Amino acid sequence: MVKMSEERVPVSEVITVLEQRTLYKNNKWWSAVVLGEQFGKKRVFWYLWNSPDNSGSGWKRKQKITIGGKRNWEDAKPAIDELVAKL
Repeated sequence: MVKMSEERVPVSEVITVLEQRTLYKNNKWWSAVVLGEQFGKKRVFWYLWNSPDNSGSGWKRKQKITIGGKRNWEDAKPAIDELVAKL
């Protein structure tokens, strides 16, 4: 479950958060990867939220990527690795 020292991510009530990892957070932006269960299936979600008033409250979801299975990740990983290598 979520570590007690880490604030729970602001996800839909239809997602049960099993684990979460914050990648980046300040008063304006928050990015996290979540292992969650939705409609009886485990999935990995990658989120980006924004706090429009820069207060760190009232988070609004800006992006969400869902990885529904290992195959989804295996299909995307080579392309991502290839492009990241060019940074």
